[in-house]
Amino acid sequence: MLTERHKEIAGKIWEIANRLRGPYRPPQYRLVMLPMVVLRRLDCVLEPTKDAVLAKHAQLVAAGTPENAIPRLLTRIVDEKRTQPLYNVSPYTFQKLLGDSENIAPNLVAYINGFSDTARRIFEKFKFGDQIEKLDSSNRLYAIVQAMAGVELHPNTISNIEMGYIFEHLVMKFNEQANEEAGDHFTPREVIRLMTNLVYTGEEDVYKPGVYREVYDPACGTGGMLSVSEETIRAGNAAANLGLYGQEYNDESWAICCSDMLIKDEETDHIVLGDTLGDGKTGDGFLGRQFHYMLANPPFGVEWKDQQKVVSKEAGELGFSGRFGAGLPAINDGSLLFLQHMISKMKDAPDQGGEGSKIAIIFNGSPLFSGDAGSGPSNIRRWIIENDWLDAIVALPDQLFYNTGIFTYVWLVTNRKETERKGKVQLIDGTRFFAKMKKSLNNKRNELSDGHIARLTELYGNFRDSETEVVSINGGQEKRVVSRIFDNNEFGFLKVTVERPLRLNFEATAERIARLDEQTAFANLAVSKKRKDGKAIEAEEAAGRAEQDAIRALLATLEGHGRYMDRDRFEADLEVAAKKAKLKLPAPIKKAIFAAVGERDPKAEICRDSKGRPEADSELRDTENIPLPAGTRLPLPMKFGPDMPNDDLVAAMRPAIDAYMAAEVLPHVPDAWVDYAKTKVGYEIPINRHFYVYKPPRPLAEIENDIQALEGEIADLLKGLVV
Repeated sequence: MLTERHKEIAGKIWEIANRLRGPYRPPQYRLVMLPMVVLRRLDCVLEPTKDAVLAKHAQLVAAGTPENAIPRLLTRIVDEKRTQPLYNVSPYTFQKLLGDSENIAPNLVAYINGFSDTARRIFEKFKFGDQIEKLDSSNRLYAIVQAMAGVELHPNTISNIEMGYIFEHLVMKFNEQANEEAGDHFTPREVIRLMTNLVYTGEEDVYKPGVYREVYDPACGTGGMLSVSEETIRAGNAAANLGLYGQEYNDESWAICCSDMLIKDEETDHIVLGDTLGDGKTGDGFLGRQFHYMLANPPFGVEWKDQQKVVSKEAGELGFSGRFGAGLPAINDGSLLFLQHMISKMKDAPDQGGEGSKIAIIFNGSPLFSGDAGSGPSNIRRWIIENDWLDAIVALPDQLFYNTGIFTYVWLVTNRKETERKGKVQLIDGTRFFAKMKKSLNNKRNELSDGHIARLTELYGNFRDSETEVVSINGGQEKRVVSRIFDNNEFGFLKVTVERPLRLNFEATAERIARLDEQTAFANLAVSKKRKDGKAIEAEEAAGRAEQDAIRALLATLEGHGRYMDRDRFEADLEVAAKKAKLKLPAPIKKAIFAAVGERDPKAEICRDSKGRPEADSELRDTENIPLPAGTRLPLPMKFGPDMPNDDLVAAMRPAIDAYMAAEVLPHVPDAWVDYAKTKVGYEIPINRHFYVYKPPRPLAEIENDIQALEGEIADLLKGLVV
């Protein structure tokens, strides 16, 4: 969480930003201040070795040293242990820039151009050169550089984690001015610390001396997940050898993340700029790569229309050989696409000779239950759970994020579950684990303390069903169940289609005969199929109208027969009358007649097809969700597509379906039956239902007393208004 020191530094930088008012509006401050903060951070890192670097650079140039060797040699002057090039060969620092106020703009450009290649690219993505010119022409550049020179940002004073907090605060402030989504850029650090604590719980290998592990974030933003992961692992294993990988589509966020990686001597080439899902220009920046650990807070509730063409093509052409074989979510929320992408990057499971992987990802509530059985989201859940990858879900409090007050959920997904967790899913209710902030930040009014993080991590590690906790509810304290353990199949269900027979009565009244005009097949009799010959068209339409009149007259002859309660009897009399009138009634016309003069009647006989089977009444059609029986194992792997073959499943589940029908449906509607061909598999995770505690309503007398008391108060208030 943001400490007083971090707030002080962030506040000081915000005060400096306010000096931009005039040539810049507050929403534009970020264009200057974010690259300026990165520049000052690099300046603080490099200033102690500045003179030595310049001397060495001059020596190397004079000696004719090959250009490709110079970066490595200069970087050694900055830090003998560094592997990533970081240096500056210009004669400037922030302090030296202030010594020539008349030429500060060209000198600042020269200073930036004097950095090593990666650092220069960072400022290119910030597009900082455009701002230098604007600042100089508005006579603001010197004042801003002078003010920033007084901000101490050396890593010995401000750690990388602390720097992340400062960036978080500044980005939030800048986005607040622009009414933008702060969540597009970062996740609150205490949420990331919870995620890292959860994902590395039980991971004994990561704490072995000299171990090498790769951490990946496909929506890395400013790099918070990667930084906190590194901090968490190194806190328990200082000798760990880590590879940090990420991808980010926003230039500004990518630049901040890269600057952090650069200062920490991490591979900046491992931070890819581009759209992870694929927008036609960029795509998966680590094609074919797998990682030990993956963490992400992808944008949720955001449309993926820009990626739809690429994603749909990959899903359709590659299926499970690509990233999106299990299905596609609704176009208005692409978060499940990121999870599928991450699963595609899991290392082979231990039973397949690999090391396996573990994933932590933040979602809103939609991925838990959105989509009907057989839909993309449901099929994705089915795929994950039936492969036994879903390990746990932790429900977080609301109002944790800066840009939204909704409840969020951490999903833990892995292909190397411990023995006791196999075939199981743990749900943790962490919605009551929070502390109120003294001062809210946009929508963020709650925060997780170290104690909350430790307890939630303990609950996950304990893996106990019905573990309880005393939590605060409505100002009081209650003991609640906060951990539940379920079998995988408990989240699955069969959606079966229940049919009822069609029952119609028929009567050739004038009113019903008039309905024939609403039937397309009957109306089309008077529509000519010819296109050019006017006389032929007129003759054909006239003949059609005559045929319509003949059919109406035919039906009128049946009016005296009264009401038919059996379609077969009505059809037989209709055929006799048509033969007598020498009229042919094609199947479409006969169907139109049935629709016009027939009405639903529960007392009528069942309408049957040519094979004597009952016809289904679409208006009485219903569906039932039948829980999967214990121990159910559905056929995998699934094939991509909305119409997944379920023949084997239906055959296996038919006894359970029939038993459900006999117990729950047939006692109420004995003529119902199941259309087994329409059976679909669904999966949902109703986490709130599993932790719901019923509260009986207050006694009616108590409620009545409250109402009377309120009525009395209202009457007293009205006395002063009545003249």
